[in-house]
Amino acid sequence: MNRNLALHLAVIAALYILHLTLPAYHHGQVARIMVLAVFAMGYNILFGYSGLLSLGHAMFFAAGMYGMGLSAQHLGFATLPAFLIGILCATALAFVVGLLALRTIGVGFMIVTLMFAQAGYLTILYFGEYTRGDEGFVLTNTARNFGNLDFSTADTRYLAALCLFSGALLLKLLIVRSKRGRVMVAVRENEERARMLGYNTWSTKLYALTLSGLFSGASGASYAILFGYVGASFAAVPYSIFPLLWVLVGGAGTTLGPVIGTAFMFYLIDYASGVTDAYMLVVGVTLVLITLFVPGGILGLVKSRFARWIP
Repeated sequence: MNRNLALHLAVIAALYILHLTLPAYHHGQVARIMVLAVFAMGYNILFGYSGLLSLGHAMFFAAGMYGMGLSAQHLGFATLPAFLIGILCATALAFVVGLLALRTIGVGFMIVTLMFAQAGYLTILYFGEYTRGDEGFVLTNTARNFGNLDFSTADTRYLAALCLFSGALLLKLLIVRSKRGRVMVAVRENEERARMLGYNTWSTKLYALTLSGLFSGASGASYAILFGYVGASFAAVPYSIFPLLWVLVGGAGTTLGPVIGTAFMFYLIDYASGVTDAYMLVVGVTLVLITLFVPGGILGLVKSRFARWIP
């Protein structure tokens, strides 16, 4: 077993140990962090490894969430088929958006993804008869059960989140270490040179965006199942900015950076909001300091100084 795989398995093992030891409040928080970390992993595939800055990733998270929630709530699908429908919706949306958005580059790509995300958010509000708009809707207990598993219970929810997180983390490690993953990095570093070497850079970026949508959709669908709520707020602009912040804080272009960034930001907001009403000021100052003094993110700093082998 190589040390990269050993490191990732150790992280998974540590999270399982936390399941056995954490108090109830943090038990629920870590489960939420693991689900959202999968969203950040998806964003990192696109931004950290392919160099494409999206401002509309909330649409993929929401596509997974609403694909799962609506198919269970209105069409009567069981939990597993509804979950797969959510992933399929997000992946298909990412592919279609990629076909159009990747005709642009740089700032143009950012603006186009933002416009698509805003259109998705307004669509959810327009069809409020089914989506319940800003109010959202709570999933029934039937939609949160699979066989004898009840995902509304704390233990089952945590272990399901850990299974999702583990699968996504190991799959991401496999992807970024594959030949296609190395081409993604080449496109990020110098797209023109990668094209001159014979690689199809457009299809590589489409591949990255579609994969990113798959991860994000899986996170959104899982969030709906495990926490029982589907709402338009998850499709709004802030949920497109959050994964960018998580990736930047943790370390873009690293497999574990998004996990660290998600946990750090989650607990920073949680702690700061308990100390002061101006908690967003604390968060903003922290982000500025990290950007100025740790531009590579927390794991990026560790990697550059102590462990260059970390993927």
